[in-house]
Amino acid sequence: MAGKGAKDKMKGKAKQVTGKITGDDRLKAEGRMEEAKGKAKDTMDDAGENIRGTKESLKRRTERS
Repeated sequence: MAGKGAKDKMKGKAKQVTGKITGDDRLKAEGRMEEAKGKAKDTMDDAGENIRGTKESLKRRTERS
């Protein structure tokens, strides 16, 4: 399954390419921002998964003790 930020990253990349083709610097900048937003969402999603995994690991350890 794609990360939560995949849609934003794809839209951002498309805006960047369109801006580059048309010479629209503002559209390129919007695309960079949207792509960064998607990457941030993916990073936060990964961090959440890591936290959940750590929590489960600690829970199993305390249950064994």
